Amino acid sequence: MKTAITQILGIEKPIFQGGMAWIADARLAAAVSNAGGLGLISSINAGTRAVREEIRKARELTRKPFGVNIMLAAPNAADIAALVVEEGIGIVTTGAGSPAPYMEAWKAAGIRVIPVVASVAYAIKMQELGATAVIAEGAESGGHVGDTHTMALVPQVVDAVSIPVLAAGGIFDGRGAAAAFMLGACGVQVGTRFLSAEECCVHPVYKERLIKASDIGTMVTGKSLGDAVRSLKTPFTKQFAKMEAQGIPADEIRAFGTGSLRKAVFEGDLSGGSFLAGEVAGMVTRIEPAAAIVEDIIGGAEKLLQNPGVSF
Repeated sequence: MKTAITQILGIEKPIFQGGMAWIADARLAAAVSNAGGLGLISSINAGTRAVREEIRKARELTRKPFGVNIMLAAPNAADIAALVVEEGIGIVTTGAGSPAPYMEAWKAAGIRVIPVVASVAYAIKMQELGATAVIAEGAESGGHVGDTHTMALVPQVVDAVSIPVLAAGGIFDGRGAAAAFMLGACGVQVGTRFLSAEECCVHPVYKERLIKASDIGTMVTGKSLGDAVRSLKTPFTKQFAKMEAQGIPADEIRAFGTGSLRKAVFEGDLSGGSFLAGEVAGMVTRIEPAAAIVEDIIGGAEKLLQNPGVSF
């Protein structure tokens, strides 16, 4: 399936694996890239040195393109920005801030920069900065979320910019991907479903909770702090929401949440861990190889777009 983004990046299938913090490592990224998509390594994987090691490990596991996701609000963002140039990374996705301070150096190094955006205004700004493409991420997604949902956000971003647009948020299988393509996207980014990949490093309890999740199994916390995050409903998230409702001071709430993602990913700690996941968590039913996930999403979309039969 060839689209503008596959041609620009030299990948076979128009699907990115989300650059999930503490989760997106070399093994998962390489598995997705080997399946024809674009695997991404998170820059929040135990520090700058560890990220360099993951990049080099990925090169041992795949000869296909892969990229690095940089959370620009992270304390080590500037170091990672320099690291991707040093390591000859060709593709960078960004979130949680503006890539403006690094764009000149990245473009000089030939890096394709693809920011995640949650609004039309920000997508336009990224195009003006020289972004190669943007990822329009709706509020259905796991992790940090905006206010606008995917179905409404994607076509508005597509209409507002001339660079390629990928869709993210609420995409689980070929049906969601086909819908995104019909809205004008040239690719999709998927996070939650890759949590159930065999190659994903999350704790078995994390995968178990995903499989047990229902259609209303996620919730958003942190809005009162200006930092909305979607995750599975657990004792931790319910307590977090309770503290917000009670008007507990923001610093105290933030202290309660510090390190919660790591506790979920590495320890499976339900009382102290934040199990980030999108609204499609209720569709996860099994653990399977990343390659099977890529094929189901893109192969399924291709079949639907070639023969869009409708059942009533």
